[in-house]
Amino acid sequence: MERWFKLKERGTSASTEVIAGITTFFTMVYIVVVNPGILSSTGMDFNGVFIATVLASIVATLIMGLWANYPIVMAPAMGLNAFFAYSVVAGSGVSWQIALGAVFIAGILFIILSLTSFRYMLLNAIPESLKHAITAGIGLFITTVGLQNAGIIAASESTLITIGNLSEPMAYLTIIGLLITVVLMSYNVKGYLFIGMVITAIIAWMMGLFQMPESIVSLPQGFTTTAFQLDIAGVFSNGLYTVIFTFLLITLFDTTGTMLGVAEQAGLMKDGKFPRSRGALLADAVGTTSGALFGTSPTSAYIESSTGVAAGGRTGLTAVVVSVLLALTLFFSPIISVISGIPAITSPALIIVGYFMINIISKIKWNDLEEAFPAFLIIILTPLTHSIATGIGVGFIFYPVLKLLRGKGKDVHPIFYIFAVLFFIQLVFLDH
Repeated sequence: MERWFKLKERGTSASTEVIAGITTFFTMVYIVVVNPGILSSTGMDFNGVFIATVLASIVATLIMGLWANYPIVMAPAMGLNAFFAYSVVAGSGVSWQIALGAVFIAGILFIILSLTSFRYMLLNAIPESLKHAITAGIGLFITTVGLQNAGIIAASESTLITIGNLSEPMAYLTIIGLLITVVLMSYNVKGYLFIGMVITAIIAWMMGLFQMPESIVSLPQGFTTTAFQLDIAGVFSNGLYTVIFTFLLITLFDTTGTMLGVAEQAGLMKDGKFPRSRGALLADAVGTTSGALFGTSPTSAYIESSTGVAAGGRTGLTAVVVSVLLALTLFFSPIISVISGIPAITSPALIIVGYFMINIISKIKWNDLEEAFPAFLIIILTPLTHSIATGIGVGFIFYPVLKLLRGKGKDVHPIFYIFAVLFFIQLVFLDH
């Protein structure tokens, strides 16, 4: 173990790594409830997605821990699961099998990029302001989904969106659950999202909003309903090229940004560089590809990994511990299925994750109009159009055009002009 994980070299011990792994697990395990809840809205079988979520997370996290030796956890990304369900399937009107095909293609491209230096060129082509805007826009989108699922906001013929009926049990229970979770968060309670969901579930049960299943523990079943059901041919027949690009783009820089942040927190950066970056990126690429085969949306590095680092995690042993704990959740599908069916239990997590994601807007240079205005368009249009791809597309088109009109066309990376043209064709001439 010492030879593999280099515990002494990084100033840690096996016991510390185990504690760090347990800490990380409780801060991110909410995804095994939330992700199947979101994707099952497309018609996918809940149990199938649940198993796929756990397996994809284990595959990616084990590669991260055993090969790259980082205390970083991988799982289906919040935001991309919403994009998969509400923009691609519901918005474009394609089947979830075709959407999985798009995820698979994006994963294969990600693997190729991870093995070459082109990934750095792709990341460098996107201005920092737009990267931050995409994260913030997705955060607002996720929050909107959470509020809508809970009935706190509702459709309106006159104003498009209005306040929902807060006297409905699901709406006010969501507010109660949100308050409980925020209070736990304010006191720095580790695993506050998961604990908040448990407390809200208990209240929901006391209110008679759901019945406990006959059995809390059972053998995993339903995997074949989603596994290997992807439709790759349908991706091309429906022209979902920008969907592939969006999956790839968000996964690439979201993963990279999170990895760099956690590695820096753990003191694992060397002279400002990210050692073993190829193995780390491949962990996500393989996780995304295998996830598509199993039946789930793209994986990404989880910022919740920072809680394990704060608890002393410095090596891949932390990630291995999380993988073992994730495997144990496979046997609790009955209770997880019931909990995910109550929006009041899962919606607070969506709202709070959105809050964290929108914090990044402070890094946008708002006094620079050429950088800030395209970023603003991405942030505002992503939730309003209910489409991450549309929000990104408008911003990516507006940015180079504004630069050209200001005589600063050379400041834009050549690859970015290709992005703009692709999005223009998609938004103007193709279905979206």
